[in-house]
Amino acid sequence: METKPLIYGIIGFLLGGFIVSTVAVTIEKPRNNGMMSMASTLEGKSGDEFDKAFLSGMIVHHQDAVDMANLAKAHAKHDEIKKLADDIIAAQSNEIDMMQAWQADWGYKSAPANHNSH
Repeated sequence: METKPLIYGIIGFLLGGFIVSTVAVTIEKPRNNGMMSMASTLEGKSGDEFDKAFLSGMIVHHQDAVDMANLAKAHAKHDEIKKLADDIIAAQSNEIDMMQAWQADWGYKSAPANHNSH
């Protein structure tokens, strides 16, 4: 029995295991960790610094919800999803408007959102 194929097989197996474990460690975590990092940007902040960061992050978060809801309205099969999408668009758009008004009232810099108030 020739040992070269066996050695190459073992090396391939070990190398494959190393690659898989490396990718598993470095791959981005699910969205839940994205939310954790969003919250972690608030750690150590207080007062105006906290309020600015909170509003900025929440406006982006709400805009993402509006964008997803618009996609649901266009592509969802079930009417229940489309109705939920309408409710999300209305509620989140109103909250975006409110938070942007607070930013303006309090002298915080704000970027306009692209929400569609329906």
